[in-house]
Amino acid sequence: MKRTISLGPRKAGALVLVLVLGAKVANADFFFGEPVNLGPPLNGPDDMWGGCLSRDGLELYFSSNRPGGYGGYDLWVSKRESTRDEWGPPTNLGSPANSPYDECMPCPSTDGLTLYFSDGHLPYDNAKQLPGGLGGDGDIWKLTRQTRDEPWSAAGNIGPGINSEHAIGPSISVDGLSLYFQSHRPGTKGGCDLMLTKRTSISDPFTNPVFLRTPNSSDADFCPDISLDGLVLFFSSTRPCVGGGTGPYRLWVTTRKSILDPFPSPQVLPAHVNGGGSTWFSGCYDPSLSSDGSTLYFMSDRPGGFGGFDIYEVPIVPILDFNGDGIVDSADMCIMIDHWDSDYPLCDIGPMPWGDGVVDVEDLKVLAGHLFEEMADPTLIAHWTLDEAQGVIAYNNVTDCDGTLIGGPVWQPDVGAVAGSLQFDGADDYVTTDPVLNPADGVFSVIAWVQGGAPGQVILSQADGASWLCLDPVEGCLMTELKASGRGALGPLLSRTSITDPPEADWHRMALVWDGLYRHLYVDGIEVARDTTPLSSLEGVQGGLYLGVGSTLAPGSFFSGLIDDVRIYNRAVEP
Repeated sequence: MKRTISLGPRKAGALVLVLVLGAKVANADFFFGEPVNLGPPLNGPDDMWGGCLSRDGLELYFSSNRPGGYGGYDLWVSKRESTRDEWGPPTNLGSPANSPYDECMPCPSTDGLTLYFSDGHLPYDNAKQLPGGLGGDGDIWKLTRQTRDEPWSAAGNIGPGINSEHAIGPSISVDGLSLYFQSHRPGTKGGCDLMLTKRTSISDPFTNPVFLRTPNSSDADFCPDISLDGLVLFFSSTRPCVGGGTGPYRLWVTTRKSILDPFPSPQVLPAHVNGGGSTWFSGCYDPSLSSDGSTLYFMSDRPGGFGGFDIYEVPIVPILDFNGDGIVDSADMCIMIDHWDSDYPLCDIGPMPWGDGVVDVEDLKVLAGHLFEEMADPTLIAHWTLDEAQGVIAYNNVTDCDGTLIGGPVWQPDVGAVAGSLQFDGADDYVTTDPVLNPADGVFSVIAWVQGGAPGQVILSQADGASWLCLDPVEGCLMTELKASGRGALGPLLSRTSITDPPEADWHRMALVWDGLYRHLYVDGIEVARDTTPLSSLEGVQGGLYLGVGSTLAPGSFFSGLIDDVRIYNRAVEP
C-alpha cells in the first residue's frame, strides 16, 4: 500500500509526496504551514547558525558572530517561560564555554546537561578551530554542567572514535546513545555525507561511525536532525530536485516505520519552506524539530530576513478531516474508533504528526483537540460548492479552476445537501472545467453529493478520458470507468448499490478513492466496491472535467437531478 505525506498550504501550492510502504515508512498525512521569521531580538544583522531546540522547548541554542561574543562564532541561547511565549533576548554562554575560536551548530541532550557542538559549520569553511582537535578540519565537542542552573564547562573533545577525521553538525538521539553527524572523510558518495555512531551507555565513548546507506547521495548531504521518536530524519542537501524552492541548499526529510528499519529515499520539503538568496551557499540549513513534532526550526537567507542567515519556524500539521467533508467532527472520530488498535495510516496522527504505527489514545488526544474545527486542508485541490444563485460560473473555492455552465443548468440556492446545489435536466446541461489532475500521477479522492439520476448517466467525467463517477446503464448502480494502465489491466469497477431506486428525493454522498493500489467506491459513507487485486497505476489523461455528463458528451450520459459540493483531494480519504 502507498502512503502520502502532504506538504504545503494551498496558497503556497500543495505538494503531496508518495512514500511506498514496501520501504516500510510511516504513517499519517501531514503538511507544513507558512514559515515565520523569529525576528528581533533573536534574529539580527549578523549571521546565525545551528539553531537547536531543547527537549522541553524552552531553550533555543544557536551560534552567531554577533557583537558581544568572544571572537568568531559563539554559542548563544534564547529562553522562554512556556511554549506559548515569545523568545527572549539571546544570552552568550560565556567563558569557558565560548572562546576566541569558532563554536557552532549546538545540540543539547535530553536532560539539558550536555551540549554538543562543532568547531565549524560547513565543510571547508575555514573555521577558527579549537586547539587540540583530532580531525584536522572539524571536530565535535561537548560542554557539560551538573544542573540546568549552573554555567557550562570548558569544551571537551568527544574523542577519536568520531573525530579522527572531519566530523561536524551533531544531532543526538533522545536516549543519548546514537549520534548523527556529517563528514567529508574518505568513503563519501558526494563529498559530504551523513554518518551515525552508537554507544551502549551514556558513559561509553562513541566509536565506529558508519555512513548511512540512505539518504546519502552523490551530492552533499549534511546538517542531520533526528526526531524524538527516531522515525524522521531532516537534513540539508545540494542534490537536484523538481521544485523544492530556491537556493542550492534545501531541506529534505526521510521517514521510517521503526527505529530498526533503515531510512528510505528522502523527499524534498516544498518550495514555500525551502528558499534562499542568490549566492552559492544560499538556501536552508540546520533543521531542528520540536519534541512533539509540531514545529520545525531552520536557518535561511531568504529575502525579507534581518541578517545573512536567520532562524525560522514552520508548523507541521496533521490532516484530521478523515472523511473529506471539511470539518473535524464526530464522523471522523467514528472512523478512528472503527480502526482502533490497527496500523491504519489515515488515523495514525499521534503522538507525532506522522504517527507511531498504531491507532490508539495518542491519536485520539490529537483529534479531540481539534473537534468541530473547520481546518484548512492543502490536499483539497478542487472544491465546487455549487452554492451560487445566478450566473454561468461555478466557482472553485481552492484554485482558479472555475467551471462554466453549458446548456442552462439551474441554480437551486435553497435546495442542497450542503447549502445550495445545481440542477441538470438530463438533456444538454453540464459544467466544464480546466484540468485538475491526471489519474496516473498518484493517489486522489473524488466526492460529490447527488440527488436523482438514472441508469447510464454520469456525475463526473474527464474529457478525452473516462467517467470517474457514473451509474451503470442497467440498474443505476454506482461505478467508475477509470481503468488501470498496462496490458491485462482490470476494467471498470461496478458496485451493487443503486442510487436511482425510490425514494429519488434522497441525497447520496458518492465517492471514488484511488489509494495507489486499489480503487474504492463509497455511497453514504459505506464502501460498496473495491478491487480484489492491486493495480499498478491508472490510465493517464490530461483533459479537463465534465460535471453532469460523460467524457464524449454522448446522449444518455447527461445527468438528470441535483449535484452539490464536489470535492477532489490528492490523498486517500474515507468518505
